[in-house]
Amino acid sequence: MSRLHFDLELVRKYNVPGPRYTSYPPATQFTDQLPVTRVLEGIRANNQAARDLSLYVHLPFCESLCWFCGCTTVITTDQRKSAAYIEYLGREMALLQPLLHPQRRVTQIHFGGGTPTFSAPDQLRRLGELIHRHFAFAADVEAGVEVDPRRLTRDHLVALREIGFNRASMGVQDNHPQVQKAVHRLQPLDLTAQAVAWLRETGFTSLNIDLIYGLPYQTPASFEKTLDEILALAPDRFAVFSYAHVPWMKPAQKILLREVLPTPETKFQLLKLTVEKLADAGYVYIGMDHFARADDELATAQQAGTLQRNFQGYSTRGGADIYAFGMSSISQADGTYWQNLKDLPAYYAKLDAGQLPYARGYVHNDDDRRRRDTIMQIMCNLGVDYAAMSARLGVDFPTYFAAEIASLDDLEADGLVHRTHRRLAVTDLGRLLVRIIAMRFDAYLPKPTERRHAMTI
Repeated sequence: MSRLHFDLELVRKYNVPGPRYTSYPPATQFTDQLPVTRVLEGIRANNQAARDLSLYVHLPFCESLCWFCGCTTVITTDQRKSAAYIEYLGREMALLQPLLHPQRRVTQIHFGGGTPTFSAPDQLRRLGELIHRHFAFAADVEAGVEVDPRRLTRDHLVALREIGFNRASMGVQDNHPQVQKAVHRLQPLDLTAQAVAWLRETGFTSLNIDLIYGLPYQTPASFEKTLDEILALAPDRFAVFSYAHVPWMKPAQKILLREVLPTPETKFQLLKLTVEKLADAGYVYIGMDHFARADDELATAQQAGTLQRNFQGYSTRGGADIYAFGMSSISQADGTYWQNLKDLPAYYAKLDAGQLPYARGYVHNDDDRRRRDTIMQIMCNLGVDYAAMSARLGVDFPTYFAAEIASLDDLEADGLVHRTHRRLAVTDLGRLLVRIIAMRFDAYLPKPTERRHAMTI
């Protein structure tokens, strides 16, 4: 990726609230008026064929709360709560299993949170036993888990390897002590390096490290030091997220207003620094936070035009339906989204009653599907070939989206996109603001003053 020249006026112009498009429509469009009978109908229809499965398991427990966190968490130091929760996960799987096509195979699984490694190693072994009891796995399954070096032991990793995990994602966020103190996450570099060594010793084949830009007290100089220190650990992938400030959803983030948050201009400088530094180190900028080595599956999938995006971020297993378990988790299959209850007692109560812990969902119409596929092409493959999309969607793409394509005049003038009569292409500068481009195809996007989303920069 070439060196980027940007005008700070563009940063001010395009720093508006907007979705991250892990789904379309975004989860803000989900409704609690969609009856569970309609969701069950969608699940049964989805299981007429033996399509691949991607499993997500939400493990919400953390010993302490990081002030920047936007996840659904339960803060406790009592590991008995985790043990009980795992048994409820088993109940949820048992309720769903009879609805599944018996020949379906799991090609991908992810443990997220919270902190999955809050659970004791034997609790993770028990969870693995329950999952393997209810699901059959493909031989080449991609099994990823989020780990926290502050609570990690080597036995955690041994247990995870025993139940089939081969990939890990590790939260770091920033190495600077002042930043760590401000966000309530103290994690010395030595601790991170020890966890990386254990992961490699125990046979994990891929490591992703998460960083966040836009946290209190970050400067280009301080963040460059963090990048250098993490590059020395040679991860396979980076996820470098923009801090999403949504205190109306996550009240703990109000604490950060007392600290010194970077300006939008500084945040953009941090992103530009990250893109250029990681490119110099041999990583491909996939887009929307993610970087991977040139020979990584994410990079090769993007080159082949087969990259996908879902609730876990970018994925190479686009043909798999997502079945998710645990409080707040979101499933996605054949144009139906369904989300579990976010409140732990309510989640338990539903399962105690022998019912799926469903809370809300959404069913796509034809226009949703066309817009979803278009937005995913922009987000994942950085462009749209009109003829290919016309064939895929069953409509004449330039005619169907004539108004949206015409609306890109200002983005083209600012260097974010390039249009011909055959295709729309996202430029290198446009990659940094790809959400802005995708938003032009969003039929549900409210006015900026009415959006309940984080800022795009």
